[in-house]
Amino acid sequence: VQLQASGGGLVQAGGSLRLSCAASGLSISAYRMAWFRLAPGKEREFVAAIGWRGGDSIYADSVKGRFTISRYNAKNTMYLHMNSLKPEDTAVYYCAVSRGSVATSRLEYYRYWGHGTLVTVSS
Repeated sequence: VQLQASGGGLVQAGGSLRLSCAASGLSISAYRMAWFRLAPGKEREFVAAIGWRGGDSIYADSVKGRFTISRYNAKNTMYLHMNSLKPEDTAVYYCAVSRGSVATSRLEYYRYWGHGTLVTVSS
């Protein structure tokens, strides 16, 4: 199983980015998926998660209203649309998947992880 995260980069505060997570070795239609991030000096934190049909999604309070998680099962890909970016959003963003239908923020539930993509937001 491989998860390839992409789409990170350098953006000014207030800007937007779209992250992608392409899966191989499994069909994501049977998996819930999530984004986590790791900022310098901090622990890995939950960002957003989505259930296997895409009907339920949950967000960290810090990104609610600015980020949108989505999935396209036919392309075996998940996305994170990030708007109104802030310097505090700077981090390496990781995608993760686990068997199960309902979105969860619990890090320990996720079995497979990608290598991450760096998002840097300048002030």
